[in-house]
Formats: sequence, structure tokens, C-alpha cells
Amino acid sequence: MSIFYLKKEQLLPVDIQKAWAFFSSPNNLARITPPAMDFVTLTQIEDQEIYTGMRIDYRVKPLFGIPLHWQTEIVDVNKPFAFTDVQLRGPYRVWEHTHTFTETGNGVLMQDVVKYKLPFGWLGVLTHALLVRKKLEDLFAYRKAAIERLFT
Repeated sequence: MSIFYLKKEQLLPVDIQKAWAFFSSPNNLARITPPAMDFVTLTQIEDQEIYTGMRIDYRVKPLFGIPLHWQTEIVDVNKPFAFTDVQLRGPYRVWEHTHTFTETGNGVLMQDVVKYKLPFGWLGVLTHALLVRKKLEDLFAYRKAAIERLFT
């Protein structure tokens, strides 16, 4: 029953409208995902902003180049301050990712909180310790660097 949490924050040198415009567009996710993950949005989304109930399908190769279908649903939108996506289909038993944006005197503080659980009981816990935690840390480190390049 191990639930894990990953918490990250980053100061963006933009106003909250610009931050929201970027992160509320599902098409921008591929721009901040490592190329090795071969992330592709399968759902046809023009330049549509997220909304509560929106479902998005992706193909991603998170481990060993094996393609997986990932489907998320946007379950809560509080424009322009926060939104949460949850996995409906994918590699995790539980995946809830809350994105929060707080305007400060120096820009926007973006916070990510991911609550997740792996399948397979104790084997999932072991896999987390040996592999998954580091992959998630690396993913968010890549995202941080990519976001810095995009917003400076």
C-alpha cells in the first residue's frame, strides 16, 4: 500500500497568464519531456486549453524503449492557479499530478505535487526504489532545464 510523493517547485520569470497559457496547453508537454521518452500526444488537440473532464491520450516510452499508452483526465481546473491530472490508463496504479501557480514579486512559483503508486505490491515498491524514483527525478530535472530555456 505504498503511496509515494514527488514535490518540485520552480520560479518562472513570467506573469501568471503566460505561465497558465503554456502549462494549460497539452501540446506543450512534449516540449518539456526528454526526447528518449518519445512522447506523442495521440488526442487531436488544436490549441485548446485544458478543462475539467478533458481526457488526453499519449504514447510514451518510459522504460527500456517499451511504448505504453497513457491516458489522463483533467479532474480539477482553477484557472489560472491550479489544475490536476489523473491517470486513467498507464503504468501506475495511482497517478495524481497537481500543478499550482502562485504569483510572486519575482514571477510565478510553479509547484508540482505528484502522488503515485506502482502496481505489483512489494515488487512495485522494490522497482520504485531501484528504478522508478530515479527516472521520475531525472524527468523533472529535464523539465526544469527545458522550462528555464523556454522562459528565459
